[in-house]
Amino acid sequence: MRPVLSLLCFPVRLAILVVALSLPWSSVHAQETVEPAGPTIEIGEGVITDAEIRSRIQTIFREIEGLGQIRVSVSSGVVTLSGQVEEAAAANKAEDLVSRVSGVVAIENRLTEQTAVTERLKPVIGRFESRLQQTLDYLPLVMVAGLVWALIGLFGWFVTTRRQPWDWLTPNAFIADLLRQTVWLAFLMFGALMALDILGATAVLGTILGAVGIIGLAIGFAVKDTVENYIASILLSVRQPFQPRDFIALEGTEGFVIRLTSRATILMDIDGNHIRIPNATVFKAKIVNYTRNPERRFSFELGVDADSVLHEALAVCHKTLDGLDFVLKKPEPGAWIEQVGDSNVVIGVSGWINQTETDFLKARSEAIRTVKTALEAAGFALPEPIYRLRFDAGAALPAIAEQGAKSETKPAPARPAAETMPGEEVTNTHVDEAVLKKVDEEREQQTGADLLSSNGQDELGTRPTV
Repeated sequence: MRPVLSLLCFPVRLAILVVALSLPWSSVHAQETVEPAGPTIEIGEGVITDAEIRSRIQTIFREIEGLGQIRVSVSSGVVTLSGQVEEAAAANKAEDLVSRVSGVVAIENRLTEQTAVTERLKPVIGRFESRLQQTLDYLPLVMVAGLVWALIGLFGWFVTTRRQPWDWLTPNAFIADLLRQTVWLAFLMFGALMALDILGATAVLGTILGAVGIIGLAIGFAVKDTVENYIASILLSVRQPFQPRDFIALEGTEGFVIRLTSRATILMDIDGNHIRIPNATVFKAKIVNYTRNPERRFSFELGVDADSVLHEALAVCHKTLDGLDFVLKKPEPGAWIEQVGDSNVVIGVSGWINQTETDFLKARSEAIRTVKTALEAAGFALPEPIYRLRFDAGAALPAIAEQGAKSETKPAPARPAAETMPGEEVTNTHVDEAVLKKVDEEREQQTGADLLSSNGQDELGTRPTV
């Protein structure tokens, strides 16, 4: 039975053998070999032996710093690397080189990092020595580049420190100084570009400018208020809305202008106190310049009895103001009925003065005193408010107050308007120079820090009048 089964299996075995022999030998070889990653380093034609692979790898390692101490062994195309390297990057580099050698089937990396401090510091010291030597080699070239930069910068400084043509280009001292600084900065940038071109590092300029731009943007956000004040000082210096010693009002704050700095406007109030207002606030605020026009009007109100002859009272007020020396004839003084009150008639009075010769507050005070005295001298009563009191549900007390109010007193004898009585002193209305002297002293103590031009043009294109 067993011979019969052998005869039956023989055709099957023969068919399997024929199929196996018909397979291409190249496919079988491709399945058994391992292709190294990346391009290979050829070592010649013919059969590649283990000795040739080992010799080629050792030759390559001897030419590369840090890889000469690696031990290499090859067996059937399998490369074994052993020994110590100074850095992990060297082990990776050695393995990459071996993988590119033709004939290498596999790589067994047994390299370890050097742990001795002296050995680990060798590559660091080597790099430092190499860079130091490179720096010494470049030192003459760096000195030449620095000299070129310094010469261009000194030339720019010489040009920008001259008075002309900068004073000719702009009459404003602050703008002229700003223009000088801008031109000098341009000279410095040009010198830096020439120095980098000598060193062959012009590509670094773009990186430097980009870094400076980013840093400048960050600083700009950090000092936004300071930059805003500086820009406002430039605009105020150009426009010149006020001059030194001008009496101005800024959002309710009044004072004489001492100076305009790059950050703030400094005032001195009538009490002699210093007031510093940021220029950004000054530029956006409503500015009232009382000194811009030397003629200024003062006004006040006085109440007379409701039974008075009003046109005569108005004539007395007008004549009294017209007789005062410090009140200007043109524009002429005025008097009018302001309103009818509960127990009197309110008269409005106004007059004009020259601020360069007369103090405003003193003039107004003297005018009120003189007009009040003239009205009383002419027989006009200046009554106080009268009130009626009721103590029961409907019965009112006798109108004693009314009778008292209507009881006529003999008026004082009339006297000419603006005439002083015996023993009466006329108030001095001249300009108070005390605060202005303090302002001048402050300006003399701090020279060179003022952005205002005393003899320049203001924003209206005219020169100051005082």
